[in-house]
Amino acid sequence: MQLSKKKELAARVLKVGKNRIVFTKENLPEIKEAITRVDIIDLHKSGAIQIKEVKGRKKIVKRKHRRRTGKIKNKTNTKKREYVIITRKLRKFAKHLLKTGSIDREKHKNLRKMVRARKFKSKRHLKESLSEIYGT
Repeated sequence: MQLSKKKELAARVLKVGKNRIVFTKENLPEIKEAITRVDIIDLHKSGAIQIKEVKGRKKIVKRKHRRRTGKIKNKTNTKKREYVIITRKLRKFAKHLLKTGSIDREKHKNLRKMVRARKFKSKRHLKESLSEIYGT
């Protein structure tokens, strides 16, 4: 006995999914004869057509953030940062030496080239090397 069309009609009238509609076995002849929307509503009120409860979770869980192109945060290159800090410090010191007259322009130029080539590890190392190189 096919009651799929009746189930579709009941689903439309009662505004639920087809899977949630249940026909009671005792009232199957009455359900077979039901044609109109009003008949379906009357059968639902009498208990011949029942609606199952919704299964599964009802709680809406917020989705976690996904790691995509806009969200990737790379680790900063610490070696480059250290290089920048030391280079700026040494260049500033070299400029100070030039202003005070401890070294001339030519020595200043060579000193900057050495700073660029990473010859000095720190400001103290630069001061020690200056006494060896130029005797200052």
